[in-house]
Amino acid sequence: MGVFEFVVLVLIGLVAGSLSGMLGIGGGIVMIPALIYILHQPQLTAQGTSLAVMIPPISLVAVMNYYKAGYVNLKYAFVIIIFFIVGTYLSSKVSLTINPTILRKIFAVFIFAVAVKMFFQK
Repeated sequence: MGVFEFVVLVLIGLVAGSLSGMLGIGGGIVMIPALIYILHQPQLTAQGTSLAVMIPPISLVAVMNYYKAGYVNLKYAFVIIIFFIVGTYLSSKVSLTINPTILRKIFAVFIFAVAVKMFFQK
C-alpha cells in the first residue's frame, strides 16, 4: 500500500465514519463509490470491504452514543439484527453470481430513488 492509497483510505474512513455517526450512512454511499472510483477496486471487492469495515464501528462505538441518549429501541434492534444477518448472508451469496456492472447499476438506481423520495418528501 502506497502513501496515496493510505491517505485515500484515511479520508474514506473519516468521511464515512462522520456521515455514519451524523446521518446513519457511510458504507454504501461513501465507501463503495470511493473504493471503486478512487482506488479502482472491483464492485464486489468494494462491497465486501465496506461490509468488513462496518462491523466494529457500528456495533461498538456509534451505537453507544445513541443508546446513552435514549435513541435505541433494543427490541426492534434485536429483531432486525436476526433478519439482517439472514438477509446479508443470502444476498451476499446472490450478489456473487450477478455481473458487477449490473450490480453497480442496481446500486445507482436504488440510491437515486432514495434521493428523489427524500428530496420531495415533506
